[in-house]
Amino acid sequence: MLFQNLLQDYSNALRPVEDTDKTLNVTLQITLSQIKDMDERNQMLTAYLWIRQTWYDAHLKWDKDEYDGLDSIRIPSNLVWRPDIVLYNKADDEFSGPVDTNVVLRYDGQITWDSPAITKSSCVVDVSYFPFDDQQCNLTFGSWTYNGNQIDIDMGMDSGDLSDFVENVEWEVHGMPAAKNVIMYGCCSDPYPDITYTLLLKRRSSFYIFNLLIPCVMISFLAPLGFFLPADSGEKVSLGVTVLLALTVFQLMVAESMPPSESVPLIGKYYIATMTMITASTALTIFIMNIHHCGAEAKPVPGWAKVFILDYMSKIFFVYEVGENCTTSQMDKKKEVKLQMEETVNGKRKKMQNAKVQAEASKCNTKYNMPAMEEHPNECLKEELCPEKMNMYMCTCAQHDKIAKNIAYIANCFREQKATCAKGAEWKKVAKVMDRFFMWVFFIMVFLMSISIIR
Repeated sequence: MLFQNLLQDYSNALRPVEDTDKTLNVTLQITLSQIKDMDERNQMLTAYLWIRQTWYDAHLKWDKDEYDGLDSIRIPSNLVWRPDIVLYNKADDEFSGPVDTNVVLRYDGQITWDSPAITKSSCVVDVSYFPFDDQQCNLTFGSWTYNGNQIDIDMGMDSGDLSDFVENVEWEVHGMPAAKNVIMYGCCSDPYPDITYTLLLKRRSSFYIFNLLIPCVMISFLAPLGFFLPADSGEKVSLGVTVLLALTVFQLMVAESMPPSESVPLIGKYYIATMTMITASTALTIFIMNIHHCGAEAKPVPGWAKVFILDYMSKIFFVYEVGENCTTSQMDKKKEVKLQMEETVNGKRKKMQNAKVQAEASKCNTKYNMPAMEEHPNECLKEELCPEKMNMYMCTCAQHDKIAKNIAYIANCFREQKATCAKGAEWKKVAKVMDRFFMWVFFIMVFLMSISIIR
């Protein structure tokens, strides 16, 4: 009976006010139930909302005493007038509104309409600090056809209701403040009120730290180790190229999920900086490899390089010759120097003795006039030819000068070969010192970049 009496002469097409010049107040309250998706590339937020709208209908009132104290009924929402409040920044391809649920109608004309809705709204996403970014997404609700003189929208609460929010695995919600705005659009001279809910989101970065950031940091620390590889291994350049390709894969993974904007995410900047560093390290490795393979045709190491690189930097970076290490004691070095000095002195003594023998032999030949040496070069001097010197010196052969020349030639060849090897060894040591220097420089750079992005 109540339902028939209320809707007998009722029209749901007209604004339910007794005076058409009177403004109808609609109270709006939003409850955020779930964040279904945040599409950063398309800049769109998908959320599950509960929308509550409350207003007074002047034509749907009754005296509850006449109806056995019945103070409220629930009827289909399409039978009563409903405000055309929509989401202004809707980004869905299909235009869909709230579900046609029942409304609660009270005896004093108050109508409460609770309806769930899955909204897709546009959201300006700033990924400058991805994956440590905060986002602010606005949900703006207002009447589509009624101006502020016909329908005035009020806030049911100062913020969105988060009491029934289901936690999201990717985003943390830090609030949903609401604000009422009255805007004068260019199309019309009347004011249009709206309520904007600002959803404050913070990204949970653990997933991206363990899947994108830590692997990149670990790969980045491999790049300086390329300087530590021996130059003869042939793997120095290939290691740098492999690390560069691995970082390129991670960079593409990040680029696929980010919007194509001028704002480069923080992790993208880190990838670019690391790739630039690895490119520079690979180029320096090629340069150092050329220094390492300098052969006999190369010029000697410059004097400043010997002093600065071979003397000072080699000690700072603990670079030693082959067979030499940092544990070699000073006593061993002194012994080696002493042995070298003794060998030098003994060599000088032998030379002096040989010279004395040659002088005495020359005296004997001159004194006794010995032409037989030229006729019989393989025979030694007889003891009776020079009896006063037979107990002091050995006999001298005629081919002594020829043998001495051959030995001198062999010694000169050996000295030249040793000098050539020493020159190549100096260039190799220069390359090794530069390898160690750049290794520590790049280690420090990778460490500082990693600390800066984590902080």
